[in-house]
Amino acid sequence: MIIEGGIAMLLETIQGPAALRKLSLTALTQLAQEIRTVLLQKLSITGGHTGPNLGVVELTIALHTVFETPIDQLIFDVSHQAYVHKMLTGRAQAFIDPAHYADVSGFTDPQESLYDLFAVGHTSTSLALASGVAKARDLQAEHYNVVAVIGDGALSGGLAYEGLNNIVAQGTNTIVIVNDNERSIAENHGGLYGNLQALRVTQGQAPNNFFKALGFDYHYLEAGNDLAALIPALQQIKDTPRPVLLHVHTQKGKGYALAEQQPEKFHHGGPFDLATGAALAPKPALTYSSLTADFMLQKMAQDPKVVALNAGAPMLLFTPAQRRQAGAQFVDVGIAEQQAATMTTGLARNGAKPVWAVLSSFMQRSFDQISHDLALNDLPGTILVYGASVHGKNEQSHLGIFDIPFLSHIPNLIYLAPTTQHEYLAMLDWAIDQTGHPVAIRVPVGPVIAGPIDETDYQAGLKNQITQQGTQVALFGVGNFYQLAVAVAQALFDQAGIRPTVINPKLISDVDATILSQLPAQHQLVVTLEDGILSGGYGQMVASYLGNVPIKVQNYGLAKTFPDRFDAEQLLAAQGLTVPNIVQHILAAL
Repeated sequence: MIIEGGIAMLLETIQGPAALRKLSLTALTQLAQEIRTVLLQKLSITGGHTGPNLGVVELTIALHTVFETPIDQLIFDVSHQAYVHKMLTGRAQAFIDPAHYADVSGFTDPQESLYDLFAVGHTSTSLALASGVAKARDLQAEHYNVVAVIGDGALSGGLAYEGLNNIVAQGTNTIVIVNDNERSIAENHGGLYGNLQALRVTQGQAPNNFFKALGFDYHYLEAGNDLAALIPALQQIKDTPRPVLLHVHTQKGKGYALAEQQPEKFHHGGPFDLATGAALAPKPALTYSSLTADFMLQKMAQDPKVVALNAGAPMLLFTPAQRRQAGAQFVDVGIAEQQAATMTTGLARNGAKPVWAVLSSFMQRSFDQISHDLALNDLPGTILVYGASVHGKNEQSHLGIFDIPFLSHIPNLIYLAPTTQHEYLAMLDWAIDQTGHPVAIRVPVGPVIAGPIDETDYQAGLKNQITQQGTQVALFGVGNFYQLAVAVAQALFDQAGIRPTVINPKLISDVDATILSQLPAQHQLVVTLEDGILSGGYGQMVASYLGNVPIKVQNYGLAKTFPDRFDAEQLLAAQGLTVPNIVQHILAAL
C-alpha cells in the first residue's frame, strides 16, 4: 500500500513489537500518522470503534516500544480499543488490505494471537484479570510486567474497583494504565470521574486522589497523545516492584476532526463517509428504540414517578436532546449493570416506576442482582432487553442469545416476548403501571411490525395467544421467530394441505398449561421455534410439561456455542433453522 506522496508504508514492515524498538522517535511518529490513515480508511468501509482507537494510537505504540511483549503481559479494557495493538502484533494486513478486513475481530482474541491473553468484549474486567495473571506469575517465581490498560468508561464498573483493591493488596508488580479520554460511550457519570477531572486540572496534584488513597504509586501524564512524553513515562514505571498507576490524558477521536467534535457518534458505528461523517446506511426513522423513546417521554410527562435507567449506553433509549428533555427522570449509572439492576430495586421499593434498558449481552453481568435483589423482593421494576436475537450483535463476546434461560427460570420474574409494535407498547404500558412483579420485555429485533392493536388484559392473567386454529401440528413462535412460525404454517398448508395451529407465546417465563393440555386431542406434534439458544430455553420447558403426554415435540433454536462474526442467515441455515428444513422434519414426524 502507498500513502499520499507515493511513500511506502512503514506499517507494512512491522511484523511484531520488536521492530518498534529499533525505530527512532521520528519514525514512530510517522508510524502513528500511518496508523490513523489506515484506521480511518478501514473503519469508514467496515464500521467499528473509531473514536476509541484513534485516541490510543500513540499510547499503544509506546506500550509495545517500552515493554517486552509478549513476555510482558498486556491486557486491554475495553478491548474495543485494541485495534492498534493488533496492527503492531503481526495483524496489520487485516487493516491495510481490504481483502483481509474480516481476518480479525473487533476485540482481543487468544485464537488470533499470543499477544491477546483473553477474549474480552465486556468492560471493567482487565484489573481482575491482571490480578490473577500477576498472582500466577508470583506463585511460579517468574519475572515480567503485568500491564492493564483501562479506559473509555471501564472504570465505572464495579469489577474495576474490586480489581484495584486486590491489586494493591497483592503488593507486587502490576501496572495500571488509566486511559482517561474524558468519555465513556457517551458522557461519563459517577463520583470517580469528578476526581479524574480534578486530577487533570491539577496535573495530577489534586489533594484528593482516589488512587493514592487505595495505595497505588500514582503518576500523571497530560500529553497522552505525545510519544516523546509517553515513552519516558512508561520507562519510568517499567519493572516496578509494587502496584503503580499511570493516569494518561488522551483525546478520543484524535486526528479526525469529526470524531473529536462528536465523540458519542463516532464511538462505534457502521460505515461512514470520511468527508462528511454521514452514515452510509442510515437507520430507518421508525425503530423499536424510537418507539420506546417516544412512549417513555410521553409516559414521563404524565407521571413524574416514571424513571428510565441505563448503564453506559444511553443511545439505546434517548438521543442527547431527549436525555435533556427527560431531565431527572433519566439516570445513566455508567457501565455498571449491577448498579442499574439494584437501583431499579430501590426505586421500585420506594414508589417509583423504574424502566431499565439494557443490551441482552451486557445484562449477563447482573444475574445476581436481578435474582437476589429485584426478584427475591418481588418488586415491580421493568427491564427492556435489547438485542436478544441471532440478528443482534454477532461478535462472540457480545451475543444476545442467552437471555431466555437466563431470565425465564428466576422466580417471580415475568418475561414477555412481543411480536409486534402494538404488542410491545401494550406490554410496556402494563409493566410500568402494574405493582405485582418484576417484568422483563424482550424488545423485538429488526424492522418494526405493526400488527393489530393489542387489547390483552394482562392484569387478568398472562396467556399465550392462538392466532390460527388448526390440527395435527401446533407451532409456537417465540418473539422474533413468530414470523418464522407463520412461514412454516403457510408452507405446510401449501405443500401438504395441513393447516397447523399457530401460537404466539407472549409469556416465555412459564408455559400456558391450559393451551398445552388441550393440544393432544387434535394434534400429533408440537413444534417450538425460538430466537435464542435451545438448551434451557422455552421449547424445553414445553417439552418437559408434555413429557407424560402421548404427543411428539420438536424444539428448534440455536446451539449452545459462542459463534463469532457470523452471517445470521448462514448460521440459521447451518443449524437447520429454515422453513424447508423445519417443514421436512415436521412431515417426517407425521
